[in-house]
Amino acid sequence: MTTIADFPEVASSIHINAFQAALGAEVHGLDLSQPLSERDFSRIHRAHLDHHVLVFREQRITPQQQIDFSRRFGKLQVHVLRQFQLSGHPEILVVSNIKENGQPIGLGDAGHFWHSDLSYKELPSLGSLLHAQELPAEGGDTLFANMHLAWETLPDYLKRTVEGLTAEHSYVTKYAELQRRSPWRPNLTEQQIAEVKPVTHPVVRTHPETGRKALFISEHFTPRIVGLPEDESRELLDTLFAHSVKPEHIYRHQWQKHDLVFWDNRSLMHLAAGCPEQQRRKLYRTTIEGDAPF
Repeated sequence: MTTIADFPEVASSIHINAFQAALGAEVHGLDLSQPLSERDFSRIHRAHLDHHVLVFREQRITPQQQIDFSRRFGKLQVHVLRQFQLSGHPEILVVSNIKENGQPIGLGDAGHFWHSDLSYKELPSLGSLLHAQELPAEGGDTLFANMHLAWETLPDYLKRTVEGLTAEHSYVTKYAELQRRSPWRPNLTEQQIAEVKPVTHPVVRTHPETGRKALFISEHFTPRIVGLPEDESRELLDTLFAHSVKPEHIYRHQWQKHDLVFWDNRSLMHLAAGCPEQQRRKLYRTTIEGDAPF
């Protein structure tokens, strides 16, 4: 197992300032439009493991530069809603409430429920990077919940209850509900449905690089705990969800122009707080493939 200790301290112009929150840090002294040295990459990698969310301010990068930086961490995953890929860059999912010629240009309700990106895949996401293109004058915040803290602060009796259990993760858990709420969710084709067949993962996963345990369930993608009666499963999941998103576990990101935010899906859930319908919002997301949870 790789650990933080495998990334030695190195002299660097990069400064990492931790937030006064349950997670998160701001990165200074780095321009991602320029090639990133191995030394600086190691520093960023370590900081990502330490803080779970990194905020890079004023990153005036192209979509290809975002893709290239993301690929330093692993293979990129392509979202099942290919309708919302950025033209010429299938690795980028457009997250936007903007319509052109009456048609949505992106996924306008992304993040409506708490979730970890692509937890419904056999190999869920290692992390996601979201780059601000156009921001609303009000609203549009993103909330992050520290699932390591959620596990560590769970009452002992609940730890004993959930450790060793597995849960189903399904992309379509809330899909019909989201379709009723907004115009952003197209009907899925048979091929798309085949790409997102339900999978099972441990309720408590171990981070493959740090060894820390974290809860790995979400209201968006986790419909049930395997092997429990439906009512017991629902009650337990609701208890875990409520505990996970206590205020003391959360960092709320207020977006600034050209922010690039990089978070660890193995450690966190996130939620889009939403913005007024008439306020335009557009961001570009890349997603890095992780490994099978254990």
